[in-house]
Amino acid sequence: MIFLSTLLISLLITIALTPLLSSLALRLQLVDMPNERKVHLVPVPRVGGLAMALGAFVPIVCWQHGDHFVRAYLAGGAILVLLGAVDDFHELSPRVKFLGQTAAALCAVYLGGVKIASLGMLAPEDYLLPGQAAVLLTVVTIVGVTNAINLSDGLDGLAGGLCLLIFAGIGYLAYLSDDYTVGLISLALGGALFGFLRFNTHPASIFMGDSGSQFLGFSAVVLSLGLTQGRATALSPLLPLILLGFPILDTLTVMATRIGRGRSPFSADKNHFHHNLMALGFLHPESVLIIYLFQTLLLIAAVQFRFYSDWALLGGYLLFSVLVLAGFARAARNMSRLRRFEFYDTRVAGRLRLMKKQGTVIRFSFRIFENAVPLLLFITCVLAGKPAPYLSLVCLVSGAALLLACRLKSGWLPGMLRLVLYLAIPFSVYLAGEKLAGGAQTVAVTLYNGSFGVLAVLIIVISKLSRRKSGFRSTPLDFLICILALVVPNLPQVGTGEAGVGLIAAKILLLYFSFEVLQAEMRGEMRRFAVWTVASLLALAF
Repeated sequence: MIFLSTLLISLLITIALTPLLSSLALRLQLVDMPNERKVHLVPVPRVGGLAMALGAFVPIVCWQHGDHFVRAYLAGGAILVLLGAVDDFHELSPRVKFLGQTAAALCAVYLGGVKIASLGMLAPEDYLLPGQAAVLLTVVTIVGVTNAINLSDGLDGLAGGLCLLIFAGIGYLAYLSDDYTVGLISLALGGALFGFLRFNTHPASIFMGDSGSQFLGFSAVVLSLGLTQGRATALSPLLPLILLGFPILDTLTVMATRIGRGRSPFSADKNHFHHNLMALGFLHPESVLIIYLFQTLLLIAAVQFRFYSDWALLGGYLLFSVLVLAGFARAARNMSRLRRFEFYDTRVAGRLRLMKKQGTVIRFSFRIFENAVPLLLFITCVLAGKPAPYLSLVCLVSGAALLLACRLKSGWLPGMLRLVLYLAIPFSVYLAGEKLAGGAQTVAVTLYNGSFGVLAVLIIVISKLSRRKSGFRSTPLDFLICILALVVPNLPQVGTGEAGVGLIAAKILLLYFSFEVLQAEMRGEMRRFAVWTVASLLALAF
């Protein structure tokens, strides 16, 4: 239950704080102004990093505050969050930022014991780097990766989505290695990112700023090094290079290009991979999605080849890098822009436009969807085992509050419903999963689990065929959710855990996602769904 609580606390704190800090930033004019290097056209608040950091720090402090590695991580992360916040509001010099990043890295090294001591098979057998050489290499690596993630934050949802995939990989590897400290921190960061990305996907209403991107970069490299160095482990020390490979390749390529043109490697330009993709004619969301796909390939490789030879991992990463760079170089040499496939334009996209115009499919699909979601939630609450007394009390109070909002303050209903569901869905799915895991796999259980797959199909249909201007629209974040919902249950040792951890995570994500679709498509008319939710809360309470 501690893992579910960690995910839930970080998610809810981030979702609650993001709009509050955004409103405050707009009032105080703490915004990111558009210019020739940026793709947004209006001022956007850049305080999302503060919301994410607080969302992640609270559960970590609650559960793991006594661990020396955790204290060092929190100290280094706090330095970068505070330094980044100051830089977001009053631009700091590169020297001050570098000193702050070095101070955070030294916290991880000297307080947390994070050091790159072993190079694995790249060095002679049992060879460990001398003390000062290990410290220097570790500090350079931490500062370098921190800046790599910072520099990748160029499109809406890009750095956040990359880091969500990275932390998913680190968390899973930590789970397989029984490193629950690294796994818990990764889960807290994943929950905070999931909450933030709903506000940050294109077109973003808030940016993470340097406080967020530096904090995420520092977290990614420290956790990956903590997992693969410092204790007896069978994991390859080259895994951090694979997990963080795409932003590292992007940063090294951009810096080499600048040096080759006689410029400072730290000067600003529009030569990052995401800029190149947009120059080829890809749209903003498409560019983000393509980079997600590259990072997903590296993530799968890190998991599948975690016990392989270090030379094999290094060779595989170099081959990946050469192929990516060769592809971009060929496109730039030919000055080619993306040419849409005629088959897609005329057959696929054309048929979708016709179906969208006719509206028959969307009306039929949505009628099923709007009845299936509350019914499935109710069944989940009925199947759930008996909760703790405090949870029963919370369900009763929440149900009473929803009924009062329906009767007296309908304007409060969407926000209250979101809060109640974000609390109720994880606990109901978890308790139902525990109960079902102890019983036989009957036809009814199979149909119940399969109904979540039907929800996923209906979500795709509705997002593509909705005719409402303010209706639900798919974003690159939805791709990440689909990856987690489809891949996580099928990972080895996850779907067969204590209560089918992977399947529980997929169900939670799909119910969250279904509610987002309902709220967007029903335009605030949520009374009937609220009544179903009250019935579900009563079923869960008793």
